[in-house]
Amino acid sequence: MDIYNFIQKFHSGWAYLALLLLIIVVVNSIIGMTSKKEFTATDRKLGLFGLIATHTQLLIGLILYFVSPNGLNMIKTVGMAGLTAESRLLALEHPAINILAIILITVGWSKHKTKETGEAKFKVFSIFYGLGLLLILIRIPWHLWF
Repeated sequence: MDIYNFIQKFHSGWAYLALLLLIIVVVNSIIGMTSKKEFTATDRKLGLFGLIATHTQLLIGLILYFVSPNGLNMIKTVGMAGLTAESRLLALEHPAINILAIILITVGWSKHKTKETGEAKFKVFSIFYGLGLLLILIRIPWHLWF
């Protein structure tokens, strides 16, 4: 197996973990916010694990973007106007939207630290991690997963 295939499989496999953690964080934060429960160290760790998983996924994805024939090389080869819908998804939309999603998750992590109440911390996680999760879900190349 060459390095490109390894990185591609690692990126796809790690995505399952990152998505699972994001779903757990969002569901936990919605439950915590609506039930007005206290924000605990476990809630904070869940948010941190979601943050770490998505940042790791971003780093793997950036490496893949530069070594893949479907990333930057595709844009160099055919130009922006020559991209098909599928190649545009892989070379442009998927990376750009997912970077935006990870920025939102990072902002959520930073903003939760400034909040005083558990309800406010859960609300920040619900909004920012939830929006990040939504953006990731709409730009996953699902046809390559199944």
